[in-house]
Amino acid sequence: MYAITREVSRNLTECALTFLDRDVIDIERACAQHQSYERCLQELGLQLICLSPEPAMPDSVFVEDTAVVLDEIAVKTRPALDSRRREVNSVASVLSQHRALLSIEEPGTLEGGDVIRIGRILYVGLSGRTNEEGARQLAELVRPRGYEVRTVPVPRCLHLKTAATYVGRNTLLANREWVDTSLFADVKVVAAADGEDEAGNAMQVDGHLLMPAAFPRTRARLEAEGFQVATVDVSELQKAEAGVTCCSILFV
Repeated sequence: MYAITREVSRNLTECALTFLDRDVIDIERACAQHQSYERCLQELGLQLICLSPEPAMPDSVFVEDTAVVLDEIAVKTRPALDSRRREVNSVASVLSQHRALLSIEEPGTLEGGDVIRIGRILYVGLSGRTNEEGARQLAELVRPRGYEVRTVPVPRCLHLKTAATYVGRNTLLANREWVDTSLFADVKVVAAADGEDEAGNAMQVDGHLLMPAAFPRTRARLEAEGFQVATVDVSELQKAEAGVTCCSILFV
């Protein structure tokens, strides 16, 4: 299994923010945390494809938003912000070596952080970054490959994966205050602990879960359900509205 990552931009302090107030980001610490994140992915068995930093693109470390990768194809997204659209092509260049590429076109907007795959269903968050036209285009692109798209309103956080992530074993980890979990068919829900609002974001890697170290009570809930959980400190990246899923694209 591969993981595409990109080094932290030295201009991360200029990142786009929607739901968080701007806080001081320690760039050296952010870079060190991202390196620890990459090491953790390697320890979990992933082969890294590390892209060079893009100093002029403050949000470019968040590679997940640039593509939706399925077993058969990869879809180039169209981020909502002009400042982020330049991030897509370098990631697509890597993915083109592994998948046939399709694209979301104007006026659609779609970001990978708004897409949760559970089996052959793609749940697409309708957020400030992904619109109905983007979701419609994705549905058209994936339908011939046997996938269905279902939309989920995301009014209270940046992306759908900010609120919820699929963690395997037919289980959704979610902040129920930020997403209506009844819209997800036939899944068990592990709720983020009170006071750990951003704890709905975890990533599944070869039978393990990786999540931010900042949410120990939610981690305990997952472990009580039998999940093996590893944690990584991403506190500086969280100031840029990041989780753990947004810093990589995983594919086989």
